[in-house]
Amino acid sequence: MRRREFLGSAAAFTTVGPWRLVHAEATAAESRYDLIVVGAGTAGIPAAIFAARRGARVLMLETAGDIGGTLHLSTGQMSAAGTRLQASQGIRDSADLHFADVMRISRGTADRDLVRLAVDEAAATLDWLMDSGFDVLPEHPVLGLGHEPYSERRYCWGKDGGRSILVVLRNQLQPELDSGRVELKLLTPVSALLTDGAGAVIGVRVKSADLERQYFGRSVLLATGGYASNSEMFERLSGFRDYADTAYPTCTGDGIELGVSVGGYVRGRENYLSNFGSILTDTGFPARFLARFVVIPQQRQPWEIFVNARGERFIREDEPSFDRREQSLLTQPDLRYWIVFDDAILSEAPPGVGGWSRDQIREAFDLHGWFVRAEDLPTLARRAGIDPAGLQATVSQYNSAIERGTPDRLGRLHRPRHIERGPFYAIRHQGHSTTSTVGITVDRNLRVLRNPGKPVPNLYAAGELLGAGQTQGRSFVGGMMVTPALSFGRWLGQRLPVTTA
Repeated sequence: MRRREFLGSAAAFTTVGPWRLVHAEATAAESRYDLIVVGAGTAGIPAAIFAARRGARVLMLETAGDIGGTLHLSTGQMSAAGTRLQASQGIRDSADLHFADVMRISRGTADRDLVRLAVDEAAATLDWLMDSGFDVLPEHPVLGLGHEPYSERRYCWGKDGGRSILVVLRNQLQPELDSGRVELKLLTPVSALLTDGAGAVIGVRVKSADLERQYFGRSVLLATGGYASNSEMFERLSGFRDYADTAYPTCTGDGIELGVSVGGYVRGRENYLSNFGSILTDTGFPARFLARFVVIPQQRQPWEIFVNARGERFIREDEPSFDRREQSLLTQPDLRYWIVFDDAILSEAPPGVGGWSRDQIREAFDLHGWFVRAEDLPTLARRAGIDPAGLQATVSQYNSAIERGTPDRLGRLHRPRHIERGPFYAIRHQGHSTTSTVGITVDRNLRVLRNPGKPVPNLYAAGELLGAGQTQGRSFVGGMMVTPALSFGRWLGQRLPVTTA
C-alpha cells in the first residue's frame, strides 16, 4: 500500500486500495502471526501498533473498506485523569478520583474491574495521542457536556470528533505497515474462529471475495465493535426496539457471534439506557436522525410540557440532571414522548428545535408527521397518538397550578406561561441508543470467558464489543467508551505474547 493512499481521507466502505493479498499457494509459515486483530477500529488499531513495536507479526482483518470503524461517526469524547494536559493547567487529578466518579455516576452498575483498568491506563493513552499530534479543543478539558459532570476537568475531544483521533492512529500505524510488521486486509470478514482439540483458539477463517483462507495466530483479539446496526440482535440482546439508524454500518454483532461460537457468553442487558429522544425522519424503524428539541435547561429553559402516550408528565421539564431525564424515559411506553405547547409559546419562547428558526419549526407542521397541530387538545392528542383524556387532564392541572401559584407537582420551577389557546402543537420524540449495551464477557485481563468463568485460551476482546454497559453501567459517563477502547487495545498490544520479542 502506498503511503498517500492510506493517509488520505478515504470514505468508509468505498475505499479499496491495492492491499497485499495472501494467495492460496502461501506457505503455512506465511499464514502464522503473533497476533490476529479482528476489526481495525478504536481498539484494534492501537493493539496492532503496540504489538508491532515489540516485534510482533500482526494481521489485521477488517470488514469495511477503510480502517477506523466508529471513529468515522463518533464525537470522540475522551476522559483521563492525571494527564500532562491537566498538569499544564494546574489541575490535580488522579485515576482514583476518576474511578470514584465513574462508579458514582453509574450508581455502582459499571464493571469495577474494567473501569479500574480503563482509568488506570487512560492518562498514558491520552498523553500518547497528544505526543503523536492529537489536539484537544482550546477550552478543554471540561467537567462535562451532554452527560453528568465529573468532579474535575478531565473530559476532552478534538475539533473533528472521532476523526481527529483517527488521523493520529493512521499516522502511527503507517510505519508498522511499511515495515511489514502489520499486514492489513480490508473487505475481509472473519467467518469463524479456529480451535484445537482442547478448545484453545488458534486462528481464524476468512472469506474475501471468492477466496476462503485460514490464518493462524498465537493470540486473537476480537475488536469488531457492537451490534447497533443489527436490528434483530439489538432487540434480542437489549430488550428494546432498534429505533434509530445512527450506528456505523459494520456494527452488526459479528464479534459476539464469534465469541459465543467458542463458548463465550454475553452480559449487560440490565444496563440498557436510551438517550432522551430525537426527532427521526419517519416511523420506518430504524429511521435516520433528523433533529432534536433542546431539552437541556442549562441551554434553554422549558416553556413546554413533556407527556407520554397516556398524556402524563413524567419528569420536571427543567430537571438539570442528564441522568435523571434519561432514566425517566426508560419507564415510558415505547421510549416515546411528546413536547406539547400552544401558539403563544411558539411565538414568544426561544425556538426549541436545535439549529432551527421559528419559521422552520412552523413549516415542519405541514411537512413532517411527527409535528402535529390542532385547534383543540383532544384533536391534537388523537392525531399525535396520545390519550385525549390524559392530555386534557394534564394541561388543566399544569395551568391550574400556575394560576393558583402553587408548586408544580413534579417540582418544576420555570413556568413562564399557561398552555391555553389554540392552535396547539405536539412534537414527537423517540428515545434510542447508538451504542451496544450488551457485550461479550471478559475477565480483568480482557480474556474472553466461558461459563462459569474459565478463559477461552488465546482469545481476547476489547472496545464496544465488551458492551457500553460494562464501562459506563446504566448511565452515560463521559469519555468511558472511546478512551477504554483505545486504552484496552494499547494495553493488550503491550502485553500479549510475542514470539520474536
